[in-house]
Amino acid sequence: MNYEELGFAKVDHHRIKRQGMPEVVYCAGKTPAQVAKIAKSIAKAGQPVLATRADKKHFQAVKKVLKKAKYFKTAKIIVCEKKPRQLVPTLRRDLVAGSLVAIVSAGTSDLPTSEEAAVTLEFLGLKVKRFYDVGVSGIHRLMDNIEEIKKSQVIIVVAGMEGALPSVIGGLVDKPIIAVPTSVGYGANFEGLSALLTMMNSCATGIAVVNINNGFGAAAMAHTIINSTAML
Repeated sequence: MNYEELGFAKVDHHRIKRQGMPEVVYCAGKTPAQVAKIAKSIAKAGQPVLATRADKKHFQAVKKVLKKAKYFKTAKIIVCEKKPRQLVPTLRRDLVAGSLVAIVSAGTSDLPTSEEAAVTLEFLGLKVKRFYDVGVSGIHRLMDNIEEIKKSQVIIVVAGMEGALPSVIGGLVDKPIIAVPTSVGYGANFEGLSALLTMMNSCATGIAVVNINNGFGAAAMAHTIINSTAML
């Protein structure tokens, strides 16, 4: 289980073999120089680079050492793919690559978290279909899209305010739902806590909940579900 010692970080190059996805860099709290050095280490090991919660300074530092790096502003993600992705064993690759994940967000203000999930999923080789601004305040918008949403293998539902959207969808579909509360909302939203509690207390079945604003975590879970299903 090899890893590279950088002094300030131990980069886990073996993770891709254990979990089917490479080491991912969480940029918040790290200096641009630290992020760049970790990213260079991952790329040197022949693995694709994904860095989340990155700002422009992080990207500029990474770009200096990895010329092909790209920055997704809304998602705050840096991606650099030097080689074709082979994140799952050959026998499962076609099954996983053909899988579809729907990302359903309540409002436009939820886009940063929704795009964090979407870009991560696309990095992992999965197909993504976005259904944005279909929250419960205008339920007809959701109903106009529900048949398309049902075609996906996994559904990620992103919502702030009261966080009711996952429960509504949960009562209409037979697919696993990963609910993502966001910090979008007025004072009593408590920076996402009210949405988190609503989702955790849902009366609908088949819903799992990740932490507030954790689009990456939702994407990683969707990838794990699909990857595991392909083994059956």
